[in-house]
Amino acid sequence: MTEETLNWMTGELVGGNLTDDSKMALLDNQPTLQILPEANVIKIGGQSFIDRGRAAVFPLIDELVENLPRHKMIIGTGAGTRARHAYSVGLDLGMPTGVLSVLGFFVSIQNAKMIHYLLAKHGIPFIEPAQFAQLPLYLAERQACICVGMPPYSYWQPNPEIGRIPPHRTDTGCYLISEVLGTRSMIYVKDEEGLYTADPKKDRNAKFIPKITLEELEALDLVDVVLERSVIQLMKNAKHRRSVQVINGLKKGNLTRALNGEPVGTVITA
Repeated sequence: MTEETLNWMTGELVGGNLTDDSKMALLDNQPTLQILPEANVIKIGGQSFIDRGRAAVFPLIDELVENLPRHKMIIGTGAGTRARHAYSVGLDLGMPTGVLSVLGFFVSIQNAKMIHYLLAKHGIPFIEPAQFAQLPLYLAERQACICVGMPPYSYWQPNPEIGRIPPHRTDTGCYLISEVLGTRSMIYVKDEEGLYTADPKKDRNAKFIPKITLEELEALDLVDVVLERSVIQLMKNAKHRRSVQVINGLKKGNLTRALNGEPVGTVITA
């Protein structure tokens, strides 16, 4: 960037109108930095995976450990069934969306700490949002770290269009980590092969979709989607994370294949 261009941009920002879309568009001509391009964000589902307990979690822990020598991993966790119980009680008590977000955050922390304890003997740390500046050091030293999947919006969580359940939950939180840090991949570990035309647990005729674009996904107008819909909305304006991958973590080797760049599960692209 030339000094003349920098001075122009500074002038536009200082003296311009930050709500003027045309002026804001002119300021987006410098490529954004990929902060951690070799890292992979892995989100372990709460209800879909961690809530299954030992039979599901222990083999995945073993696979994570096997991949430590080859891949840098930022591991986020979902909240799961316990968060839904908290949401249910909170809704009955009249709690607003921001308060429900705080309740879900604490459950996601519980799951993150359990995964952390299972990986503790390998030196894998757990970090809270305030510690994210230390994340590069942890990845350089231990190849992985554990974090809470819920974005730290707490009381500042936006209200959803329908209902009061926080729209930005753990799928969204992990996606935003991947987008902001410019990571190599975003992998969602679930208990299903990936995206289907319907919930395969309820509809035997549901068809598996191995690859799909956002435009195609929106055209299908599915009632049931394997990821939070806010992830799909965020992908539209993404600078780095233009694709996500959903895999069945119950099948040993799927995570390794995804980390190696293989098209296992469903790949959703923008």
